[in-house]
Amino acid sequence: MAAPTRRHGAAPRARGGSRRRRLPLRLLLPVLVLVALMAMLMLRGYVHSEILADHRVQPPAATDKVPERILEGGPVIDTRAGRTDSMSVPDHKLVLTFDDGPDPTWTPKVLDVLKKHHAHAVFFVTGTMASRYPDLVQRMVDEGHEVGLHTFNHPDLSYQSQSRIDWELSQNQLALTGAAGIRTSLFRPPYSSFADAMDNKSWPVTEYIGSRGYLTVVNNTDSEDWKKPGVDEIIRRATPHGGEGAIVLMHDSGGDRHQTVRALDRFLPGLQEKGYEFDNLSEALDLPSAHSEVTGADLWKAKAWVFLVQASEKVTDALVVGLAVIGTLVIGRFGMMLLLSAAHARKVRRRNFAWGPPVTEPVSVLVPAYNEAKCIENTVRSLMSSDHPIEIVVVDDGSTDGTARIVEAMGLPNVRVVRQLNAGKPAALNRGLANATHDIVVMMDGDTVFEPSTVRELVQPFGDPKVGAVAGNAKVGNKDSLIGAWQHIEYVMGFNLDRRMYDVLGCMPTIPGAVGAFRRSALERVGGMSDDTLAEDTDVTMALHRDGWKVVYAENARAWTEAPETVQQLWSQRYRWSYGTMQAIWKHRRAVIDKGPSGRFGRVGLPFVSLFMVVAPLLAPLIDIFLLYGIIFGPTEKTIGAWLGVLALQAVCAAYAFRLDRERMTHLISLPLQQILYRQLMYVVLLQSWITALTGGRLRWQKLRRTGVVEAPGAIPAQRRRGNDDRRPVA
Repeated sequence: MAAPTRRHGAAPRARGGSRRRRLPLRLLLPVLVLVALMAMLMLRGYVHSEILADHRVQPPAATDKVPERILEGGPVIDTRAGRTDSMSVPDHKLVLTFDDGPDPTWTPKVLDVLKKHHAHAVFFVTGTMASRYPDLVQRMVDEGHEVGLHTFNHPDLSYQSQSRIDWELSQNQLALTGAAGIRTSLFRPPYSSFADAMDNKSWPVTEYIGSRGYLTVVNNTDSEDWKKPGVDEIIRRATPHGGEGAIVLMHDSGGDRHQTVRALDRFLPGLQEKGYEFDNLSEALDLPSAHSEVTGADLWKAKAWVFLVQASEKVTDALVVGLAVIGTLVIGRFGMMLLLSAAHARKVRRRNFAWGPPVTEPVSVLVPAYNEAKCIENTVRSLMSSDHPIEIVVVDDGSTDGTARIVEAMGLPNVRVVRQLNAGKPAALNRGLANATHDIVVMMDGDTVFEPSTVRELVQPFGDPKVGAVAGNAKVGNKDSLIGAWQHIEYVMGFNLDRRMYDVLGCMPTIPGAVGAFRRSALERVGGMSDDTLAEDTDVTMALHRDGWKVVYAENARAWTEAPETVQQLWSQRYRWSYGTMQAIWKHRRAVIDKGPSGRFGRVGLPFVSLFMVVAPLLAPLIDIFLLYGIIFGPTEKTIGAWLGVLALQAVCAAYAFRLDRERMTHLISLPLQQILYRQLMYVVLLQSWITALTGGRLRWQKLRRTGVVEAPGAIPAQRRRGNDDRRPVA
């Protein structure tokens, strides 16, 4: 995985630069993947007769417009070139016909029996089945059988317009050509019967079919095998009388056909002993073959069609597996969060609970800052309200907006400003660590504010000498907008409930940059903050686990951070988080095979992080894709019920998380919309991160615009000066 080109505050590119021009292309690829998945599902629905299917069947109608010679004629009807003729099969010849296939289970068994007894037949295939099982169509042709059309998705053509009939024929031919490289001149209408059943509704269709160059083939002997009357009865009904020739109707698809296969195995040798021949239609009528070879562009077009159908089947199967995986992950994660977060809350809220001896000694608070002029005053003043003794070290990482001068002008005690050239957040934190004077170090972002009790609550777990780092409770301060409310739900439910779970499991993946504390000796043992990844907080947390330190969660150490206020800013932040997390997982991958604490984290923590923070968000949109598919193509009620069930489970977890954090439930009103839209955003962000990783791309640090609107409860109010809000950048 490529290392990033990393800067705490990379200067923005000039308007119209190459980075701005490439952005739409990076966004386009994930969107195209989503569109392709939907297209594959639509194609799958099409070839499974879930789209454009018409299952209406016409009741019998009058026959006065059907020529008498058709009603009294044979089962092969020729209306080509204006003719009105019919043909019958000669005596002692039988043409077995099989409708509705090919079927992956029963068609091979039928073909095996025909081959065993050296018999030929005609298979009237639907386009949907031929597209899905092209190898069986090719086998029919290779073994000397004829193939006829049975429409694409089996509608009663008497209900359809001429354009729909043309479409059914052309799509059926397309599937046949793609499967076997041929066209056919044989056609059997769905729901057809004997010639004398032709009526005023079906006859015009037969005339039109003939005008398109097809022979219409019905039957004059019906085995009625679809009723499953038993092997003996199928044989009796399929056997003609007095040595007459016949076209026999059977089925190789549409349900359980084991009776058909068993009957066929007895029927063929029995009638062959009586002198019957089993030929395909052209052989029986001594006509030219109904098949004609297709070449050139038409063949490649048909092959492409079959390829896409096969791809849609495989993609859909994979999506179904993915849906099962995400369903298992979602339910499993929610179940674990509920159980383990409850256990964590019971543990830390016991009246006599203590991490160890109270921690009262002073601590150092490091504030890395790059162009935080709008926020830094609120940040520092919130720290000055702390009820725990602290020193504050603000590391100005090459700011160009006068951030350092603002802090110096405040003239506050125990506040030092350290300046450095722009070198990135990890370098700024390491510089602050070198300038800190205390053994416990608190780290926070320059756009975050603390409550008076935050530092005290954050450092108490260090009473346990095994604790190397503590994660605080980061909360969204600007939650009044819709995007802010969504992030508020995510922080309370997704992050803090997760942290309780990870605390109990002993594999906390991330100390948030907004509010975290470290034992200096622990940091020094792992080499301080690293710039190997874009998620230095995740990277160092994993390193501490591997070094044998405990990492815990302090629920009462609340910090208020300014969340992104636009989709673009949210995208930039989550893109960096996602890519950085993937880099950290890759960097620490060898922990899976290590021994000791590193191995324990590698075999517990890394799989959890990979499943819940990478795989689950990447697969989560499948829930909404199948929701949309199910609503449109059914079963609608079951689909909506399943989705509402998942949403209800999420709502229960969210409500429990809000209760644990003592948050108002009113923000959960936007939960359904958040779940639908947020999943898509996180999916595209993760997919883009995967693409960046797999292509070796490099991601720059992206500075978010801040407004400075967040203030902590109980903080010393900022002293507004004239022109403060209009402060301009200083070189």
